[in-house]
Parts: sequence; structure tokens; C-alpha cells
Amino acid sequence: MDDHLKKLENDSIYIFRQAFRSIKNVAMLWSLGKDSNVMVWIALKAFLGKIPFPLVHVDTGKKFKEMYEFREKYEKKWNINLIKRKCPPISSIDPSLPPAARSAARKTEGLKAVIRENNFKGVIAGIRRDEQGTRAKERIFSPRDEFGKWEPKNQPPEFWDQSNFNYPDSVHLRIHPLLSWTEIDIWKYIKEQKIPIVDLYFSKNGKRYRSLGDKDITFPVVSSAKNHDQIIRELQNTKVSERSGRAMDHEQEDVFEKLRTSGYM
Repeated sequence: MDDHLKKLENDSIYIFRQAFRSIKNVAMLWSLGKDSNVMVWIALKAFLGKIPFPLVHVDTGKKFKEMYEFREKYEKKWNINLIKRKCPPISSIDPSLPPAARSAARKTEGLKAVIRENNFKGVIAGIRRDEQGTRAKERIFSPRDEFGKWEPKNQPPEFWDQSNFNYPDSVHLRIHPLLSWTEIDIWKYIKEQKIPIVDLYFSKNGKRYRSLGDKDITFPVVSSAKNHDQIIRELQNTKVSERSGRAMDHEQEDVFEKLRTSGYM
């Protein structure tokens, strides 16, 4: 492994261990996507093959069948303690949101319910700064209120990778071990470590998915990349956004930030 990937891996392992040591009740989100699987892989390394906290899949019921097949296979293979939570119906979601964002907001409400029911004080999520502008405002250890609300203009500084854990019980933390990774880093690491991923990421009939979500609001991009090396070369030259296939990202300009401030993943 090259020095850059090794440093990213070591930093992420440190974040995992800090979170587990410092937060009394923590869980990790598992979306079944490439970043999420890298996160599971690193967590297995951090804790010597057995993740000591539950994983959570907030399920809209509208994922691709390949994703559900992957979940069933690797829940067993990786010996994961998995909480599967169904999302509330679309009828219960704010009707003022645009259609795709309204559909995505079901996950926010499902996640809030899981946090309340299990009294999780921290949730580990696989977001990256380079993926979307709003996520670039995040911290590695990002405080929320007890309802999961995030205030991007009031985030603590993290100098020299030092984070604050001296919060009152009412504060909920989101932890982001992959925040400094890039999409190319993720793919190089997947190739290096031979990490299993859903095969929808590889080209079929001239198209592939760069980001996976609900099948009715996620679309493939034009691509001939059928293996890891071809994907890495493609990413080194493309000007297409990673989330260009997500319908939500083409609705209101500020809709993603609205969702994240209310507790979105």
C-alpha cells in the first residue's frame, strides 16, 4: 500500500478507536455503497476482526435487488450485528420538499427513530468532503442536538486532529472516519484491499453507477469502466460530478443542506 493510502487508513482507524473509547453508546451506518463498505472494512481492522458496536441500515425498501443480496451475504460473512430499520411512509414527510428530496428525507426520519430507540450518543457515517459541497463543512467529530439537528455555522475547530468530547448528554455526535478521503482514494483502496462491492459500480451496456441510492431516484452515468483500474483512470479525467446520477442533487440548490441540518446522513 502506498504511503498516502496507509496514512488515510491509519487516521481512520484512530478515529474509530477514539469514537469507541470516548462515546458511551455508538453505532455505524451501513448504506451498502462503496464508501460504506470501505468503512466496514477499516472498522474490522481497527477492532481486530469484530466490530464492537451495531451497524444500522436505514432501509427505504427501494434499494436495488443487488444491494439487498449484498447485505444478506456480507452481514453473515463479516459477522455484523445489524439493525435493519424501515423508513416511515412518504405521506409522513414534509410535502413542501421536492419529490426526490422528500423521498430521501424518509431516511432522516428513520435514522432519528433508531437513535431515539437505542439512545445512541454517536453515529459513525461514511461521508467525504469531496462528495458534495455541504459535506465539506463537516467536522470529523460533528456535534448535533438531541434531535440530530446540525448547525453548519457553529462547528468546533479541529486543530491538529484534536477533537472535543466534553459535551453535555443532550449533544449527539456524528463521526466521519472517511471525511478526508477522495473518490479516487476510495477506489484505490478497494482495489488494494480487494474489498467486496455491489457490481452496479461496474459498466454494463455502456453505463455504471457512481453513487447508489434508491432505484427510482438514482441513475447511471455513461461509462465503459468495467474494472477497478478503468474506473480509476476514468475518475482521473472526468468532469462529471460523483452525484450527477442522484435526482435530489438536481432539485432546489439548497435542498441537500436543508436535509443535513435536520439530521440527514
